[in-house]
Amino acid sequence: MQTYVLLTKLAPEATYQLKDRAKTSHDWYTQVKELCPGVKFHAHYALLGQYDFLDIYEAPDEETAAKVSMISRANGALYAESLIAIPHKRFLDLAEEISMPYDSLFKSYMKKKKKKE
Repeated sequence: MQTYVLLTKLAPEATYQLKDRAKTSHDWYTQVKELCPGVKFHAHYALLGQYDFLDIYEAPDEETAAKVSMISRANGALYAESLIAIPHKRFLDLAEEISMPYDSLFKSYMKKKKKKE
C-alpha cells in the first residue's frame, strides 16, 4: 500500500469548538474506518503552525486517499490535502535511476562545448 501524509487546517468555526475536539476526532476516525476500510493509520499529530493536524497513513489507492481528505473537509476542515510519501531509500534509488542518463547527457554536452572553444 502507498503511504500518505494528510495535512489538515480547521475552519475558523471549528477552532471555537475545541472542547468538542475529542468527539469530533472520534467521529472523523469512525467515518474514515467505515468508508475507507483499507486505510491503516500510523500516526496522528496536532501541530503548532500553518496546519492543525498531520496524519500518516497507508491507503490502497489515490481514490481512497482522496476520500480521507474529503471526509476531513466534511468534518470541519477548511483545508485537507493528502500527499504521497515515498520512503527515503526509494527516493534515493529513483534519484540514482534518473541521474545516470542525466550524467551521460551532461558529459556529452560538456565535451561538445569544449570542442567549440
